[in-house]
This record gives sequence, C-alpha cells and structure tokens, in this order.
Amino acid sequence: MKKETIIAMIPARMGSTRLARKNLAILNGKPLVSYAIQAARESGVFNRVIVNSEDAAFAGIAARYRAEFYQRPVQLGGSSVKSDDVVYDFMIKNPGDITAWVNPTSPLQTGEEVKNVITFFCEQQLDSLITVREEQVHCLYGGRPLNFSEEGLFAQTQDLVPVQRFVYSVMMWRNNTFCEAYKKQGHAFFCGKTGYYRVSRESALLVKTEEDFRLIHCILTGKEQNKDFRVEYDPLD
Repeated sequence: MKKETIIAMIPARMGSTRLARKNLAILNGKPLVSYAIQAARESGVFNRVIVNSEDAAFAGIAARYRAEFYQRPVQLGGSSVKSDDVVYDFMIKNPGDITAWVNPTSPLQTGEEVKNVITFFCEQQLDSLITVREEQVHCLYGGRPLNFSEEGLFAQTQDLVPVQRFVYSVMMWRNNTFCEAYKKQGHAFFCGKTGYYRVSRESALLVKTEEDFRLIHCILTGKEQNKDFRVEYDPLD
C-alpha cells in the first residue's frame, strides 16, 4: 500500500485585527509563527512543512526555521477571507494526500501532541478533524443551561457532561474528500467522516489578543525560571 503524503500547512497572515502583525510578534525571543513550525517539525510525521502567507516577508522566517514557503494570492490574505478558500488553494498548489493546518495561535502545543493528533486521524480513517478542549464546567447557551439544570440541588462540576470547545490548534483533511466537497458546495471544513481530538490545557491557550500574548509569554518565561517547581503546603500551625 502506498504511504500517504502528509503536509503541514502553517498559516501566517500578515494582517490581524485584534493583535497587529500577530505572527511576527516576538514571544520569549522567537516570532509567534515559529512555534507552530517547530512543533510540526518535531512531530516527525510530515513529509513537508510549509508556511502559507500572502506576504513574502514570511519566506525568511520559514527558511530560518527550516520550513518551505508558499505565497498564496494576495486576495486570500484579507481578514474577511474564508478558511475553506485558503485550504483549497493550498491543496491545489501543494498536492498531497492529507493536509494539516498547524495553527500559530497555539504556541504551547508540542510536537508530541501534533504527532498524536495525526496518528488519531489516520487510525480512525477520518476525512476531517478539529482539535477541541473538553471542559467540565457549568455552561449556558443563549442564556439557558446547556449541561445542567436550574432545578434541584446545584450539580457538582465532576458530575457534569463535559462540553467541547474548538481549539483549532490542528485542523486536518483528506485532500480528495475536501476538494470534492469544496467544488460541489463551496465549503468543506466538515467533510466526510469528521472527528474531534481532545488536546491539553496548554494547547488550548490561544493567542488572539495582546492580553492572550502577555499571558502565554508569562507562562513560557515562568516555565524556564521554575523548572524544579513543586506544590508545597501550609504547615498548619
């Protein structure tokens, strides 16, 4: 059986509405986009790792971190562009069997976890996948209880049905299934057999705003300064 070609696509738009030039922002000494490149490379599961941007400025960063660079059409670089269009363009220009969107917005995601996501996708014979974070907490939807009741005793969190929120740290598709759906209906994120992979708390921390960026910067620097940290307890005089 022919071994499948799996390509990592690292999206790196120059524009960003909530945090200007987000992918170029220096996080603990390195540009944000570099963390996704390194995680993809360290996973060891990809035939190619390619930075995908409308701006040639990212070509140098891609080369610096030993990734390829694909410059997509400038019209696919705006904030209103749909992700389906970006993925389809990339697949057509960079043929393969499976394409994985490894997102720079999750800089704490490890190469090991990326590997686990791809392994799950292949073992489950999926056509599309999005990473999620499972949260066991009281949730509302439209102002109404989603996973608990307002009647009776207040439910303990450990007894709640967990909700799953999208993380997007990795999204991936089988190219043939995605392209067929896209050409038929103009969208294809949830094509064929869709699955969801639960990621770690760290991977679920996303960089969308400057506040997010500051928080993750503190986590990274704190990790380096507290490598031998352990939980201690009050002596209870």
